[in-house]
Amino acid sequence: MMPRDKMQVFAGRASTELAEKVCAKLSIPLGKAEIRPFPDGEIDLKVIDDVRGSDVFIIQSTSAPADSHLMELLIFIDCLKRASVERITAVIPYFGYARQDRKAEGRVPITAKLVANLITTAGADRVLTIDLHAAQIQGFFDIPVDHLFSSPVMIEYIKHLRIPKLIVVAPDVGGVKLARAYAKHLAADLAIVDKRRIGPRQTEAMQIIGDIKGKNILMVDDMISTATTISNAAEIMRSKGAKNIYVCATHAVLTEGSLQKLQKARFNEVVLSDTIYHNPKTLTDQIRILSVSGMLAEAIRRIHYSESVSSLFI
Repeated sequence: MMPRDKMQVFAGRASTELAEKVCAKLSIPLGKAEIRPFPDGEIDLKVIDDVRGSDVFIIQSTSAPADSHLMELLIFIDCLKRASVERITAVIPYFGYARQDRKAEGRVPITAKLVANLITTAGADRVLTIDLHAAQIQGFFDIPVDHLFSSPVMIEYIKHLRIPKLIVVAPDVGGVKLARAYAKHLAADLAIVDKRRIGPRQTEAMQIIGDIKGKNILMVDDMISTATTISNAAEIMRSKGAKNIYVCATHAVLTEGSLQKLQKARFNEVVLSDTIYHNPKTLTDQIRILSVSGMLAEAIRRIHYSESVSSLFI
């Protein structure tokens, strides 16, 4: 049986700040490791702390630069495996390369499966992640996966805002399940944006399914990348008589130009989580970042002590 005091948490460079918050809630120090580049750009990594026989958790989002952060995670796993740890859990708050989860057309890869294979082959024994772009990605792993949702954190905050005449809107058909969960816990109605994709990076919002006239809107999604979908949806909803518009999204991917689109769309507030780190000085006043560190810390504690994690799901 694993000693109960042998839990250690380490962080990759993508998630250092989040890992520090998690460790503070667990009342343990963040594990020490040296991560630096070789002159040619390759990653040089060394774990400083003794980890033999430990139950180790590595916190690392595979956000931009995705290739570098993914490779860093794989090297970290391999390093710990060779250091004779008891178990390795890859804590991936944002799981990148998830948008290609099936063959939508000929001659395309399934990158989500490829990355799952890489993490497993590197030596991870378990994965803990938040709001996968597609829930079926859990099945791409041959090791246990605990899939958390940021919605409890988001919903608690939205309840405190006390928004009257609230209606939850899914920005596309694929987001209906998530929007329905929000609507249920907020005792709100549900509407859907029917959109048509016109290119790999462009979508055209077409019409609203549901009555939004005179209502305050809460749009929910798993990520904001280019912000095109929600910005187009906001424009149409205002033309249909919507009042104030709020947005909740877990992963702040925020590619070039997305902040400008969010400002132009005149959202009352854009609520994001800290699964992906952004310097607060680079964000606009309309953006509020909520931390998922408490939820991750509790999940890590329960995994270490072999307790149920399912009660953290909604």
